[in-house]
Amino acid sequence: MRYEKAETVLRVALDMQGSAYGLTLQDLRHKYSDEPLSRRTAERLRDAVERLFPQVEVANPGELPKRWRIPASTANGLTDLTAEEVADLTTAVSLLRRENMHAQAKSLEKALSKLRALMKRQAAAKLEPDLEALTEAEGLGMRPGPKPKINQEILQTLREAIITRTKVRLHYLYRGSGKRGYQTVHPYGFLYGKRHYLVAWSELDQAKDFRNFALSNIERVELLDKTFARKRSFSIEKYAENSFGVFQEDPVDVVWKFSPKAARDASEFLFHPSQTLEPQKDGSLIVRFRAGGLLEMSWHLFTWGDEVEIIKPKKLASMLRKQLDICCAHITKATGAGRS
Repeated sequence: MRYEKAETVLRVALDMQGSAYGLTLQDLRHKYSDEPLSRRTAERLRDAVERLFPQVEVANPGELPKRWRIPASTANGLTDLTAEEVADLTTAVSLLRRENMHAQAKSLEKALSKLRALMKRQAAAKLEPDLEALTEAEGLGMRPGPKPKINQEILQTLREAIITRTKVRLHYLYRGSGKRGYQTVHPYGFLYGKRHYLVAWSELDQAKDFRNFALSNIERVELLDKTFARKRSFSIEKYAENSFGVFQEDPVDVVWKFSPKAARDASEFLFHPSQTLEPQKDGSLIVRFRAGGLLEMSWHLFTWGDEVEIIKPKKLASMLRKQLDICCAHITKATGAGRS
């Protein structure tokens, strides 16, 4: 067995032990490879774990899809944290702090401390020199520029509501109108980016659907004495994939053509999970995907200058042109003011 396959089997065993619900064949197909494994390969992977750990059990007898797990402590002692893994977790803490996500950073730091406390003393001693070198090499400076402002008390209340499935009343400042209001929502999760959003189902009669609420615009949160049942069909991942950014729109076919000069850089971007890349004979690159969020696309395309051509949709090209006209008008106004 190649080393990579042995490592994969060990990862599956540890995940089977670490999950109370167990892993399905679908989990095995998508979690342990960049490309989805075939069902037969996933079955062979499960069988390999069962040969090494006869304690593997079905977590949900009589139900479908079947889930397999390993009893607690079975695989303990087979592996320790590596310097690379600890460095990556440390980097994640720094990234969270850099984005003003201090509650998540503190939580991850606690988890990292617990993991290191479980390590054998000899392994921990060997790890320190490598960790110091990696941490220094991958150190993160504070990125200049604006960062989302988040009220940590509000964030903590929302996280509690998500875990306990409790309805909340949001007191909200609407950016478009500048008016304040409130509404009862069912909080599901967060979308993080240049601005951070709460994804929640709104009980407003004119909504009755999922909406995004900018965390920086939430002025107060009230936990209500009512719970809600999560919609089992809803997936935040799929919800987010409907859009290029956070604005929810009906998805459309998007086709961009990057110049030969920009093709290499563009090929290293993940513009959207559904994207396909088509290198052209002249060195250019065509990128295709399906999503909504045209305004955010126009904001992003602005950074590529004249190195990208919008083939589809035409509405996006018009929107980008409008954004450019607005910018030019502001520049002209500022320049004229400077002369007077």
